[in-house]
Amino acid sequence: MRGLKITNRWVVVAGAILIQLALGAIYAWSVFTKLLTDTNGEYGFSATQTAWIFSLGLATFAVVMVFAGKWQTKSGPTIVAFTGGLVLGAGYVLGGIFGNSFIAQLLCIGFLGGAGIGLAYVVPIAVGVKWFPDKKGMITGLAVAGFGFGATIWVKLAGSWFGGLLNTTHLFELPGVQSVFVIYGIAFAAMVLLGSLVMVNPPADYKPSGWEPPAETGTKASGGIEFDSKQMLHTKQFYALWAVFIFSALAGLMVIYCIKLFGIDALEHNEVKNAGVITGTAMAWYAIFNGLGRIVWGMISDKLGRKRAIFFMTVLQGVIMLMIYHIFIRYGHTAGFIASACMIGFNFGGNFALFPAITADFFGNKTVGKNYGWMFTAYGIAGIAGPQLAGYFKDAATASSGPIVWMTPFIVAGVACLIGSIIILLTKPPKRFQ
Repeated sequence: MRGLKITNRWVVVAGAILIQLALGAIYAWSVFTKLLTDTNGEYGFSATQTAWIFSLGLATFAVVMVFAGKWQTKSGPTIVAFTGGLVLGAGYVLGGIFGNSFIAQLLCIGFLGGAGIGLAYVVPIAVGVKWFPDKKGMITGLAVAGFGFGATIWVKLAGSWFGGLLNTTHLFELPGVQSVFVIYGIAFAAMVLLGSLVMVNPPADYKPSGWEPPAETGTKASGGIEFDSKQMLHTKQFYALWAVFIFSALAGLMVIYCIKLFGIDALEHNEVKNAGVITGTAMAWYAIFNGLGRIVWGMISDKLGRKRAIFFMTVLQGVIMLMIYHIFIRYGHTAGFIASACMIGFNFGGNFALFPAITADFFGNKTVGKNYGWMFTAYGIAGIAGPQLAGYFKDAATASSGPIVWMTPFIVAGVACLIGSIIILLTKPPKRFQ
């Protein structure tokens, strides 16, 4: 399958954003958790069960990306993105029709939905870097910005816009959650299929006008030295970056999963009114700043360098995670809660511009499609560890525990980010593979 003929490289960016808007659905999961864990509602899932649906989606997303990176190298990016859209849409539609049980949602939303995202996600990154070797940080940020912004759209549509689909829609007489899954599945498939038509690689000898590849000295990473995946996996630099990605992503993924449950516990404990509305607002702003972080951190890295950008991002994230309970949440400060969500989302979003860009810098521009799939397995591990960390402490809490139950997972995540900042400082670019 071949896409459209591309005469302007910015068309690829538009298609990438359209695809990512749909893929960002996974970050809207928190909007469903309150209804899914309502003991008097349709489902009665535990916090740990809802965490497993989210975690399986993230883990499957990451694992399938390895396969998707290899496939798009052999068969081209268009067919891979197209297939991802079909699988993602089918997962949500089936989850809507059959998702009245935990197992059904785990398989449909978690496994199938995650697989669809994993197939489509790598394509805009790999294609974008090839069209924009002169602006890798900025373009990877733009290419994945829709992922963060998309979550805002899906959260607000489900929760509040036009009365909230969860409150007003009963498609085929299905409960609100399942009705929304069906609607979203159709929308996701349409958006990814349309965007896939412009996911086309440039000619092999393509160079942007006025740009020349930098001379490769072997001491400064610029993407000119090409490592295949097997060679990359034999370098210590891969495992250093992989560990930093795990530590940095864990914090953001934990907050995505628990922001509504955590926020309601903390705000209600401090007798703040309309805690549910406030947490919904925080979720939306988190997603917006997640998208902005992808663009801004990517642009920062083009100026400061990828290592410095990752260092500053992980330090800032670690400090915020350690402060959020003691300074903002303990005293029930609404503005502080929303501001914290924004900053965590902003830093978390930076991961998805910086790590594909540094993968290209260290291991090659042309092979980034295959290599980033392996790097992205770090996200899958963080996707299990972060939500499960929060879900475990939530389920272990008693009625009298209050928001203090959340302090431990935030401390663990904050310390992990600070460890990541030290590792990145000690990591030097690889030399030509021997």
